[in-house]
Amino acid sequence: MTVPSPRFIRLLLLWFLLGVAACLWPLMLPVWQVSGGLLLAAAVTDWLLSLGQPRITGARTTPGRMALGVEEEVLYVLKNPGKLPARVTVMDTLPFGVQSQDFPWTGTVPAHGFTRLEMRLQPSERGAADFGLIHVSHGSPLSLWARRSRTGETSQTRIYPNYEPVVRFALLSLLDNQAQMGIRHLNRPGLSREFRQLREYQDGDPLSRIDWKATSRQTRLISREYEEQRNQTIILAVDCGRRLRAMDGGLTQFDHCLNSLLLLSFIALRQGDHVGVMSFGCEPARWLPPVKGPHSMTTILNHLYDYQPGNGPGDFSEAAETILIRWPRRALVVIATNLRSEDETHLLPPLLNLRKKHLVVLASLRERGVTARIEEPVTQLHEAVGFASAHRYFEERAQVLERLRRAGIHTVDAHAADLPIALGNLYVSIKKRGLL
Repeated sequence: MTVPSPRFIRLLLLWFLLGVAACLWPLMLPVWQVSGGLLLAAAVTDWLLSLGQPRITGARTTPGRMALGVEEEVLYVLKNPGKLPARVTVMDTLPFGVQSQDFPWTGTVPAHGFTRLEMRLQPSERGAADFGLIHVSHGSPLSLWARRSRTGETSQTRIYPNYEPVVRFALLSLLDNQAQMGIRHLNRPGLSREFRQLREYQDGDPLSRIDWKATSRQTRLISREYEEQRNQTIILAVDCGRRLRAMDGGLTQFDHCLNSLLLLSFIALRQGDHVGVMSFGCEPARWLPPVKGPHSMTTILNHLYDYQPGNGPGDFSEAAETILIRWPRRALVVIATNLRSEDETHLLPPLLNLRKKHLVVLASLRERGVTARIEEPVTQLHEAVGFASAHRYFEERAQVLERLRRAGIHTVDAHAADLPIALGNLYVSIKKRGLL
């Protein structure tokens, strides 16, 4: 499709102003007539020339996956088969939730050549992302017309949660730098661990760990060394209701919870445990049977990447019943949500029912905005009201958490930046103490 260019429109506007001047000063009438004829001849000639211009083609190299909130460079290639350089304006049909400050792009494609563009795209929503065709506006030789066309192919990619922290923790783990990770290793009492190896006795080893048969053969004290039990099961239950839709920084609370569960999955898989995932509070509810091994991290990512919070409430009773039906064997169940003070009446009974067979952890995300309200100085009446409301909100929330702890439910209540480490430390503590 060929349309008038901005230059042609400006020339028409100038010609119109000359017409107004000709109405006021008759001496300008010949100038207006001559300029109109020249403009018409130039427009017709330029339009005929534009019909013979070859079509500019373009292609896009879509990445196989993108990370939420992480800027990604995407390669575009524009080809000009014509004998003259082509002045073009390019705009891509980006998926919903993907932004770019580099479009529209305007530049020149050399004759019988091509131009490579590295455009920066940044996704703001997870899920499947569909790219449409590339829109190219090719200027005519006199730049009076613009030939618009669509080129390239449609493509699709997946936008995953931002698992960069998981990669960072993975590298630190490979370097055995647990202190830098912030995850503590705790000694646990008892012998409810799996046998690992025999080693020479060290000061402080319990006498119950001495292997007397090996000691008699080696003529020196030999101790048995244990490690955390493997092949245990972790079930991650994600609240997909409306309570996690609020923004916390640049991400939703829901995305912060997903990032925390991804780190917990990574640690558990490296420990040799099975990890399963389920959703509740959305239709339809989704379920990933427990998987094992570090390679299963890809399976979990592919299952979690398009989880989205809905508009309905999360039903904890339904979630507990679903877990008991789908996984009756003992497991560590981690429920990620945003606790409210009014949740006690319909939260505690299903968790107690779930605790009869499983070890239950409630991971609650604390809102940074409410905490900031408490930390702000109070100088006016409305600020005092906001401070008092926030303080009461956290006080009631702490009371609910304390009742859950007394009932045997493990709890984590942390801000978005601290939640991954808090969950990781709790998991390591549970493994060390043999609670699972």
